Amino acid sequence: SHTVSPELKSFPSLLRFSVNNTVLYPDMVECRVIKTDLEMEILRYTNRISSEAHKEVMKAVRVGMKEYELESLFEHYCYKRGGMRHTSYTCICGSGINSAVLHYGHASAPNDKTILDGDLCLFDMGGEYYCYGSDITCTFPANGQFTADQRAIYEAVLRSSRAVMQAVRPGVAWPDMHRLADRVHLEELTKIGILQGSVENMMKVHLGAVFMPHGLGHFLGCDVHDVGGYPEGVDRIEEPGLRSLRTARVLLEGMVLTIEPGIYFIQHLLDPALADPAQACFINADILGRFRGFGGVRIEDDIAVTTNGMELLTCVPRSVEEVEALMAEGAGSAKSFEPLDSQ
Repeated sequence: SHTVSPELKSFPSLLRFSVNNTVLYPDMVECRVIKTDLEMEILRYTNRISSEAHKEVMKAVRVGMKEYELESLFEHYCYKRGGMRHTSYTCICGSGINSAVLHYGHASAPNDKTILDGDLCLFDMGGEYYCYGSDITCTFPANGQFTADQRAIYEAVLRSSRAVMQAVRPGVAWPDMHRLADRVHLEELTKIGILQGSVENMMKVHLGAVFMPHGLGHFLGCDVHDVGGYPEGVDRIEEPGLRSLRTARVLLEGMVLTIEPGIYFIQHLLDPALADPAQACFINADILGRFRGFGGVRIEDDIAVTTNGMELLTCVPRSVEEVEALMAEGAGSAKSFEPLDSQ
């Protein structure tokens, strides 16, 4: 006999039925985890339109704008040019220090800061079409030119992203991809001078999670954080950073995931690290001080696992040179922005 869950008992009429709300769940989930050819066509479309919308935003941004003006432009482009009435999630449009807030843009932080000269803009936005989502993050300088420090952190994250893309294929464990991203970040932060010492030993004390506290990426489909991450037999890894992964599965052909490494300078994570001798011994506090208030960089792409590797669905400029060239193109073709007096 099947038991009725406590939630269902609140509806007396359902007690007349024999209910099992577990037996089909694993199979239904797997149907969503492994995409069909038609599902892939829709996901390619959501990525193409959303990528073009991100490019329009990068060309349009001006110092003095409000963050929400770029959110509005993104949504307008996706709807007008792509028929996307909805976004996959609330847009994250973090400029300056807000770029270090992982899920900025919610109701109590409504993308309402004025964008300042010298700010980095971390814009995480994705359109939705026929219930299928996209999830793309672009990070770029508000004034169109990376500073030396901004370029160094940006290129560190880009190297991490590309290292993971080179390694993704069926049979790879997703937690190992997270560890790879951490390792590249630590190597790059050592080159910059923020860190010093053995990267192997940094990994042992989970120093990477100080700079990337979230997971590397997640399943994507009908939900932006899609189902199927932890089926029976797949356990969460209770370690810093890794515990935030939305899946710990071995990759299979047909899975669609985000790859979204990031490096952030978050005060409430840096301060405990500096107070912990096991981690502080690797940190050059003087150079780190230069990055206080820096914010963060995230580069997020959507990918599909293929027979021998992966397919990149997202199509936006990624190198420093590509980003600056696109923004220069926008600056040359658009009128200068005059902020409203009321702002």
